[in-house]
Amino acid sequence: MTANANGARRRRYVLAGVVAALGLVTGAILLEVLGTILFALTVAYVLLPVQGWLVRRGLSEWMSAIAATLIGFVGAVAVFSPLVLTLYFRIDEVIALVEEVPPEMPVTVFDVTYTIEAGEVQTLAVTFLRELAVSVVSSLPVLAIKFALFVILLFALLYKGDAAGRAAIAPVPHEYRDIVHALATRARETLYAIYVLQLATSLASLLIGYPLFRLLGYDMAFTLALFAAILQFVPIIGPSLLVAPIAFYHVAAGELAAAALVGVLGVGLVAWFPDVAVRPRLARRSAGLPGSLYFVGFTGGLFTLGAIGIVVGPLIVAVFVEAVDLLADEVNGNTTLEDFARPESETTAEPIEAEPGDSSDD
Repeated sequence: MTANANGARRRRYVLAGVVAALGLVTGAILLEVLGTILFALTVAYVLLPVQGWLVRRGLSEWMSAIAATLIGFVGAVAVFSPLVLTLYFRIDEVIALVEEVPPEMPVTVFDVTYTIEAGEVQTLAVTFLRELAVSVVSSLPVLAIKFALFVILLFALLYKGDAAGRAAIAPVPHEYRDIVHALATRARETLYAIYVLQLATSLASLLIGYPLFRLLGYDMAFTLALFAAILQFVPIIGPSLLVAPIAFYHVAAGELAAAALVGVLGVGLVAWFPDVAVRPRLARRSAGLPGSLYFVGFTGGLFTLGAIGIVVGPLIVAVFVEAVDLLADEVNGNTTLEDFARPESETTAEPIEAEPGDSSDD
């Protein structure tokens, strides 16, 4: 019996190795669309509970997969289409706004005037925007194909998600599956935080920013609000990256009242208020990853993997932190840092005092 069990286990491991090797080869072949595949995988992982909820409400697996795919499709269109349309139709207005910034901005602080040279940064920004617009326009056919691939793959993952999950966990021995479950739970919570929480706060920034910028008299109110919504995905600093330069521009132009108005209202309502009003209502299922670690994952993933790194970077960091926590719990149990600092004699168990009436002479 033992020989049969060992043979079956060995066969399973060999098959898992074959799958891993073929996965590496497939990834190398599909390298150009790997970002699209990863994006579809993460979105499907978030939408699987939605598909399961629809099945429990009486829909067939086919119809529930279609409905969940439609939710993912609408969400992707809502996120990416405003950015693409802005770069396609209003890029000239954005460039004109950047070109209006004076190349030299004198700033007076305590009767001392400092001159900030912004001409080189302005030239780099205009060049970047022009190249980005040309790149987006020339890549539209490829983007359309990748988007179609995203939708097809999303539906396939949702429709056969249980089978894929069982195949992924099958090679793992039973005594280690609790670790896989913990890592999978942390991954799902992190993806929920990235997609649901960030998307909700971004939408709130857009809905608040548009009327605010319009009331403040900006001609490109919707474009500014859209950029603020996109910057909401940047952890910690977020839309402040947009509000601060606008306020600084007004300071350089001597419009201190306008700078204070856009600075206070922009940071308070566009950047800060969505995190206070929206995030706590949806955060019960989030991973609770510290903002500093989220920022590290965001920047590292963005610089290493490109746009998909915005999702993959924080996800890898969160799973790594969960693995470290599991290892610490496994090795140290309930031991704290204070316990490590104590002398060994103090960490040993203290003798139990005898109860009154007990006698050791008995």
